[in-house]
Amino acid sequence: MGLTKWKMNGRLEPTYALLLLPALAIYGLFFIYPALSTFVYSFTNWSDINPRDVEFVGWKNYKAIFREEIYMTGIRNTLVYALISTLLINALAIPLAVALNRGFKTRALLRSVFFLPAVFSPLIIGFLWSYLYSTSDFGLINQGLAAIGIGKINFLGDADLALYAVIFTQVWQWAGYNMVIYLANLQSINPEYYEAAQLDGAGPLQSFRSITLPLLAPAITFCTVTVMISGLKVFDIIYSLTSGGPGHATETIVSLMVKKGLGEGFYAFGSAFGILFVGIVGLITYLQLRLVRLWGER
Repeated sequence: MGLTKWKMNGRLEPTYALLLLPALAIYGLFFIYPALSTFVYSFTNWSDINPRDVEFVGWKNYKAIFREEIYMTGIRNTLVYALISTLLINALAIPLAVALNRGFKTRALLRSVFFLPAVFSPLIIGFLWSYLYSTSDFGLINQGLAAIGIGKINFLGDADLALYAVIFTQVWQWAGYNMVIYLANLQSINPEYYEAAQLDGAGPLQSFRSITLPLLAPAITFCTVTVMISGLKVFDIIYSLTSGGPGHATETIVSLMVKKGLGEGFYAFGSAFGILFVGIVGLITYLQLRLVRLWGER
């Protein structure tokens, strides 16, 4: 129908395309225009130092990203964080979903307990775990370690441990959320498949590998992709737990974008980092979907 008009009850009515114009205008104003502006400014020298006489500098900002160690550290930390959190969250969520899909009395309570951390914002989770990880007298984890004769561990102050300590908090928070998604998929699987497998002599492990995992493919695709994207754009839990420290051991792409692009006023450089970030997310998401599709075809 395009932008033509059609008659209903003897009156001229607007087409569905016209009804979409307000939403499209808002989308263009608050997403398309800022995205295009970011792309353009990434090739300039716009900053607090040079707010008006903006000049085109070509690929200078992009080249600087790969020359400075702090930005490569941020990219590396982001990739490590996203990959490990995706693997661990899904590796825990699937067995939890299978276990809590069985018919025992406390399963509803246990589902709620595992899902509960996902209700809270990452900032709250960050402040909670900063107390649990603390090396002070009120640090619950270190108190437990001291009680069994192990010395205190500075989880957030050790550059070799800090990133993995942050990852652990997110695995704890989001494993239950993804468990619920897997549960919904499990409950859609016909029980007759398992009955037929038992008649053929298949054990629980073989049934899980041959029936459960292949039929969980839609949920696995959704969970792995969404967790990976969330991991690539992580910021709030980093901000609340470590603020990128110690040193720059837990800096990520987004935290550096905020610090350099907004905090220090290097707007063009932050724009270039943002465009690079979009490219990284797009490439990883594409490769991930391809791998999941190939696995599903097998």
